[in-house]
Amino acid sequence: MSTRLSIISTRTGDDGTTGLGDGSRLPKTAPLIHALGDVDELNSHIGVLRSMALPKDVDSLLSDIQHDLFDMGAELCIPGHQVIGSSHVERLDQAIRHYNEPLGILKEFILPGGSPAAAQAHVLRCVARRAERTVVAVPAASLPQDGPRLYLNRLSDLLFVLARTLNRHVGRSDVLWEPKRGEQDKG
Repeated sequence: MSTRLSIISTRTGDDGTTGLGDGSRLPKTAPLIHALGDVDELNSHIGVLRSMALPKDVDSLLSDIQHDLFDMGAELCIPGHQVIGSSHVERLDQAIRHYNEPLGILKEFILPGGSPAAAQAHVLRCVARRAERTVVAVPAASLPQDGPRLYLNRLSDLLFVLARTLNRHVGRSDVLWEPKRGEQDKG
């Protein structure tokens, strides 16, 4: 990266547009700009989770994911630039298998919650799903490759598994959904 930001407030966005990496500009309401914002927000929320006490391997994995998401932002921002590919998606698939194996079979739906770190991982799962939806909404001409979409899909699955893993790490159980609970309150 040869360009470094020395001026943060350029005022170039005052007209309601945002600059892309190739110098072109898009309206801030464009689907691609929404996708960039959601990927950036997801990365920021991962930073919040990483500020908590985590197992070293989980923190390392999340660090790798943050770098991937930053690369994904570059891919979204520079037309024709491709960074996120099948090897990135496979790495997430491997992590899902690794962390899911000791959890056992999930027989009930679970609610977001438990430990603070697990609850934050559930927030991340939701933000990743939103980022995936906004990436899917980007016209194919602006984002012809599948890497970002597939990556975000797997990442949301991994974050669900990590939420369960983080609860287990601190001795907390998953928060199970009680399907008949609302009916009990009515009676």
